[in-house]
Amino acid sequence: MTAGTTGEMHPAPDAPDTDVLKRQLQRANRVARWKALGLVAPLLIFLLVTFVVPIFSMLTRSVHSPVFGDIFVETAQVIGEWDGTGLPDETIYAALVADMRQARADRTIGQAATRLNYDVPGTRSLLTRSARRADRLEAPYSVSLPALDDRWADRTIWAAIKRVSSPVTATFYLAALDRQFDADGSIVLAPEDQRLYVRLFWRTLLVSALVTVLCLLLGFPIAYLMAHLPPARANLLMILVLLPFWTSLLVRTTAWIAILQTEGVLNDVFVWLGIVSDDGRVQLIYNQIGTIIAMTHILLPFTVLPLYAVMQGIPPSLTRAAISLGATPARAFTRVYLPLTTPGIGAGAVFVFILAVGYYITPALVGGRTGQLISNFIAFHMQESLNWGLAAALGAVLLAAVLLLYWLYDRLVGVDNMRLG
Repeated sequence: MTAGTTGEMHPAPDAPDTDVLKRQLQRANRVARWKALGLVAPLLIFLLVTFVVPIFSMLTRSVHSPVFGDIFVETAQVIGEWDGTGLPDETIYAALVADMRQARADRTIGQAATRLNYDVPGTRSLLTRSARRADRLEAPYSVSLPALDDRWADRTIWAAIKRVSSPVTATFYLAALDRQFDADGSIVLAPEDQRLYVRLFWRTLLVSALVTVLCLLLGFPIAYLMAHLPPARANLLMILVLLPFWTSLLVRTTAWIAILQTEGVLNDVFVWLGIVSDDGRVQLIYNQIGTIIAMTHILLPFTVLPLYAVMQGIPPSLTRAAISLGATPARAFTRVYLPLTTPGIGAGAVFVFILAVGYYITPALVGGRTGQLISNFIAFHMQESLNWGLAAALGAVLLAAVLLLYWLYDRLVGVDNMRLG
């Protein structure tokens, strides 16, 4: 800037224009943003392909099942006119027989029968057997079909056919919650011998919560010791904490089988100490006890690491100051030190609980019949029963439960208080 004869300030002749500087700055910021986007783009694409798309597919499968309607096209068109009272008229019976003949010729009757069986167990054989004899049926089919199998005179079967003819269904979610439709379309409890999943959900949440509490109780002293040891010893202890990560999960779980089985190491120690007799060995595996012990051991580092990171940042002078002001060591710990570890406790609890809710291999190997969690039944429906709709509904309910708990944690404790260090 230069001063004129009147005292007014003027830009120096060689000074760059302000607008030009602004444009250059905006261009530089724009280039920096594009560079940042380019750096994170691979991760965003990876998350989109491996996380968002599978979840969207899972949620879609849980409510979308067009198989029956795609195969029994004529039946799907005419059964929508049935009001659900009494039995369908001859038109619907005739459409069903025609579709059975066509589906058997196309070799798709098994797919349609399986879909109907998901809604009403036992109807797969009804549909396939009727399809094999459909060519011998004669009109009126409202008489000949019930004569072939009296279940065709059951309004419940026709109500199920009407439901599965629609591509959008709530049946899988109802089954995941031990509910079902009755013949009138009302939602009722499933028969008692078919109620399974609500109990499994509660068992999964209970076991996950118990494993979380045990990990906190066991991990807190370890993290406290590491935070107050000299660096060399703390590093050695850290290696011991991380050592399980260097071993395969399958190997660690198998090791627990050798330790916990009736003739295993732990029972031998109990017998040697005289705690139990040789004939009274404790069943520690293939039940919930085995699942909880193995999962606690495997998930323990996920509690220790965030606790240790937070404890390292707590100045020892705070506790000493509290003691110097008259507090007992116990009171200084509970009123000063423990509240400062809340971010680590929150992070460790959330990590362990979310991992435990979805655990599969360990409960499958050491859980037995009573130690199975909901993830094992999701895998069963994906791999063996091939009821992907029910598996997707179970996964969606589990996802909703975890999100609800996360929301409660945020409301009660605050996600901002969850830090790794």
